Amino acid sequence: MTTRMIILNGGSSSGKSGIVRCLQAELPDPWLAFGCDSFVDALPARLRAEDDDGIVFDPNGGVSIGAEFRELEAAWTEGIVTMARAGARIVVDDVFLGGAASQQRWQKALGDLPVLWVGVRCDAAVAAGRELARGDRTPGMAALQAELVHEGVTYDFEVDTTHAESLECARLIAARVV
Repeated sequence: MTTRMIILNGGSSSGKSGIVRCLQAELPDPWLAFGCDSFVDALPARLRAEDDDGIVFDPNGGVSIGAEFRELEAAWTEGIVTMARAGARIVVDDVFLGGAASQQRWQKALGDLPVLWVGVRCDAAVAAGRELARGDRTPGMAALQAELVHEGVTYDFEVDTTHAESLECARLIAARVV
């Protein structure tokens, strides 16, 4: 079966977004890109603030997710899967805060749709340095998420951006797309 989706999972500042842009340039067919950051940005302001039903960024880098967030996330996920079923090729940049439970939510929506599951790893100290340089993340998120997001998750392939550039990782991933 032909791969319809590539789902990248990694912690904050692990390099997923750079890999996605490189994948779009490297893959011969057009691939649409969707990421959890754009989903969060699309939420109403009240769900990105101190609302326990949305997403709350703890000053120490932790992230809490509420019921309304999960409801909208499920609709977003279903929408992306529907586009893939309609013929679009899609690459998703996500952060599995719930580890295996996050992957299971995707698997439920995907059903039998062919997916390439990719783990994007990065040393916590390197990711923390990137986080600091970006300046748009809560300090501590990268270090907290570096291993947490991979707990119990099963991948078809993994890349490590600690010392590898986005383009190199994208080429390794693209070689696995069938």
